[in-house]
Amino acid sequence: MSPRTTRVVLAVGAPVLALLMAFVITSLVLLAAGDSVADVWAQILSVPSHRAIVNIINAATVYYLSAIAVAIGFRMNLFNIGVDGQYRVASFAAAVVAGEGWLPGYLNTLLAVVAAVLVGAMWAGIAGLLRVTRGVSEVISTIMLNAIATALVAYLLRKVAVDDGGNNTATKVVPEESRVPGIQLFGDVTVKVYGFVFLAALVGFVYWFVLSKTRFGFDLRATGRSETAAVASGISVKKMIVVSMLLSGGAAGLVGLPLLFGNDYSYGSTFQSGLGFAGIAIALLGRNHPIGIALGALLFAFLDEQSNSLQIVVGVSPDIVKITQGVIVLTVVIAYEVVRRYRVRLEQRQVAAALDEPATIEEAKA
Repeated sequence: MSPRTTRVVLAVGAPVLALLMAFVITSLVLLAAGDSVADVWAQILSVPSHRAIVNIINAATVYYLSAIAVAIGFRMNLFNIGVDGQYRVASFAAAVVAGEGWLPGYLNTLLAVVAAVLVGAMWAGIAGLLRVTRGVSEVISTIMLNAIATALVAYLLRKVAVDDGGNNTATKVVPEESRVPGIQLFGDVTVKVYGFVFLAALVGFVYWFVLSKTRFGFDLRATGRSETAAVASGISVKKMIVVSMLLSGGAAGLVGLPLLFGNDYSYGSTFQSGLGFAGIAIALLGRNHPIGIALGALLFAFLDEQSNSLQIVVGVSPDIVKITQGVIVLTVVIAYEVVRRYRVRLEQRQVAAALDEPATIEEAKA
């Protein structure tokens, strides 16, 4: 195979190997529990209905934004575990701004989006500043900030909540003219694809373009690979850390907006949580590449949706899918390390062969 083909095969082989390992391990868990392996996988891998397809796309849209936010930090060698807290405070801020309706129509929507990005960036920036000024690991600070964000939003929500006559504590409802309309994908179902799917695609493109085609992206990737080499090249490592955390938090601020403007229309006590942690797993699975992340987001959304009927159809808890997703995270790390070591050995053999070739030619001339 040519070197290019080899790189492609190795790049595709790692996630495929991880998925196969996850399939085997999950099957062993099912066998140990006395459940039918064939029935479970037949249900999970069955063709989803039209409604399920729309739900998968919607869930994948949210997962994708979350994973992109995590991937920005990963490319800088920063482990931003705080996406969950960042999108919480950002979604709350966007809901408050949009609910007030200070601007007409989609200008109000745009104002709320800007507010979400700024608040998410600010919340992540706290961890960045702690890292460069006090040497605090972003892993520790973002975990703590997640807890603070949850408590802060719960406190502020009680201050601004409106009485809707029910048990749900929520902000003012987003005006109808500021909501983002969905896309009718199938005529036989009423549920629609979030209009924010286009924003997710735009974020993925900007992420790819900035990191791959700009000087800033090169500096970010270089700093993530080696801070020593970055300093030698005149790059300010502290500046790159803070900017990377701000960008990661800004992207995290967008995570809850498809739900806010496409489904819930207010931020309440039932607003979906845990999206930031799913993003970590998906970013790992997708190797921080926008296409890989998109496939990983669709896979996780597919597994989530297909697990909903496991209890009814097969009599197996849908938690088995959570086990599968967790195993995927573990196996993908192992698979990538196996592939990396194989690639290193392959390169070493190619270098050794190239070095031996001139000696062979000289011997033939003699």
